[in-house]
Amino acid sequence: MIDESLTSKRRSQMKSEERLRLLQRGLYRKAKQDKTFRFYVLYDKLSLNYILREAWKRVKENSGTAGYDRISVKDVEKYGVDEYLAEIAEEIRNETYKASPVLRVYIPKGDGKMRPLGIPTVKDRIVQMACKFVIEPIFEADFEECSYGFRPKRAAKDAIISIKTNITSERMVEVYDADLKGYFDNIPHDKLMKLVELRISDKRILKLIRMWLKAPVFENGKLTKSKKGTPQGGVISPLLANIYLNLLDKAVNRKDGYFHKYGVRIVRYADDFILMARKIPKHCTVYLQELMKVMELEINMEKTKMVNVMEKPFDFLGFTFRYDRDRYGRKTKYLNIVPRKKSEKAIRKNIKEHLRKNGHKNPTDIVKGLNPILTGWINYYNIPNVSYPQGAKRKLRWYLWKSLYLYYRRKSQRKSKLCNQDAFKVLVTKYGLVDPWKYKHV
Repeated sequence: MIDESLTSKRRSQMKSEERLRLLQRGLYRKAKQDKTFRFYVLYDKLSLNYILREAWKRVKENSGTAGYDRISVKDVEKYGVDEYLAEIAEEIRNETYKASPVLRVYIPKGDGKMRPLGIPTVKDRIVQMACKFVIEPIFEADFEECSYGFRPKRAAKDAIISIKTNITSERMVEVYDADLKGYFDNIPHDKLMKLVELRISDKRILKLIRMWLKAPVFENGKLTKSKKGTPQGGVISPLLANIYLNLLDKAVNRKDGYFHKYGVRIVRYADDFILMARKIPKHCTVYLQELMKVMELEINMEKTKMVNVMEKPFDFLGFTFRYDRDRYGRKTKYLNIVPRKKSEKAIRKNIKEHLRKNGHKNPTDIVKGLNPILTGWINYYNIPNVSYPQGAKRKLRWYLWKSLYLYYRRKSQRKSKLCNQDAFKVLVTKYGLVDPWKYKHV
């Protein structure tokens, strides 16, 4: 978790980030060494200057909109960051800190529906981040290797690599692609807190977590009490969600458990997960559904399916897994992992929206806005020796060429210099636009 050379430094010589990581390493090691140890002195660490400063740094990097109190990150900077953090530290020490209501907003999903997000205030985000810094290493020591979402030094690509290994090396071609209905909104508070209490006995930390879970939701001018769930958008919500679903991971991986004797494995990213095996018996999926009921969760049977990847493709984390025929006409098939069609449509939509909103800008600014869209998408889908996004990148390049041609043709009434030129080529060679086909993965 940290460079060993830090142990030779004095704390006064360390940066805030180094001191934080040193603390986290100590908590992780203790939790790893003793699986039954309950941490009872944690709350006082939340008011430490270096922890609050690192929490503020993360909150600022994540940006985000103002919460219920309408105070934004920029407002805090105008007020004075040091003074603001000092006031928070004082509230924590005096135990007068209170969580504010969570602002409910909605963002569009890929299927046209709206996803609810809960936006805490900047102050709540800072305190939640500080709390996350302290308790995350403890639970990291307990999490299973099959979990990849919202964890340090883990990403979606690691889940994709694991799936490919299971399919190609272990011949786990039968996949149960599960979907949980409204997971974040339905986590039962009482059962979640029992899991937290297995590792943390500091009553003040437990009180904070309960406060965040029960914070009222502000929507349409009304405050509504929160009886279950943890809001998507909260800083600490992903960690709490992982703590609860770790029950599922352990149930599947337990050596003497129901799933293990049938060779079933799980790959999970937050609330998205799949079961994999050479053959998954029907009663295994029935048992899974019963387990979810005990956890007060529900599998969405309309979106859940069992597939044999040799015969039918499946989607996971924006990728499509399918077996394709050999391009040279041989009888053998090979596993192809490519960007999902919806993902290709999504980036085309983002490009179109960017050009629509920035019709008045010069080529330099157009490129400045397009490049993060392109590189972010390509970096996600290009996993060396695992995924094969070349076809999608070629189609993206063509779409970009056509979009820029139409974009500058519409601007021809204002005598755009790029109207009668190859706009894509000019922007690539002169202004540094990313060429999707030639871009090197970073």
